[in-house]
Amino acid sequence: MTDELPEIAQKSPFVVEVSEGKSYFWCSCGKSQKQPFCDGSHKGGTFAPVKYTAQKTGKLFFCGCKHSAKQPLCDGSHSGL
Repeated sequence: MTDELPEIAQKSPFVVEVSEGKSYFWCSCGKSQKQPFCDGSHKGGTFAPVKYTAQKTGKLFFCGCKHSAKQPLCDGSHSGL
């Protein structure tokens, strides 16, 4: 277990249009320049991207604060930061 905390990319979710069956790799460290998705900025650290495969096409709310208990999706944790 690590004491390292992720960087807060933003204190609101990222609204993303996803496509059924497509996989997305959510940034868990908060350092990616391609938020909310991974660009490899975590390399050398303790964080790793979280794979999400869309069950259906539509809008989803990906966590922007990186503190969601329902990663990679927003659970409202940003409202307490």
